[in-house]
Amino acid sequence: MSKQELEVIGQDAACCAGLSSPLDEDQAAELAKVFKALGDPVRLRLMSMIASRGEGGEVCVCELTPAFELSQPTISHHLKLLRQAGLIDCERRGTWVYYWVLPGVLDRLAAFLTAPQIAGATA
Repeated sequence: MSKQELEVIGQDAACCAGLSSPLDEDQAAELAKVFKALGDPVRLRLMSMIASRGEGGEVCVCELTPAFELSQPTISHHLKLLRQAGLIDCERRGTWVYYWVLPGVLDRLAAFLTAPQIAGATA
């Protein structure tokens, strides 16, 4: 078997472009908290249920809890972790708590997860 080196032609630096700039230590720590919070299937479903209400939309915990075969305290714990990760916020109104996605959170996640488009590249 021959061990030849292949010359790559027509390749410029843009072909291997990654993030616009690497994360610093603080950014990585913050983003890791977000991904850790979303790394649980229950929390991911809760986030999608809340986010599906759209910009400025909110959902009552009374609508979230029946979607799971979990106790109300367990659902509250998962929602607390999403709040601590900076993904959602809430407000108590009487006996119910209403949740919404914090502005810009989904856009920032999408921007991080979207790879730069390479001219002429197809998915």
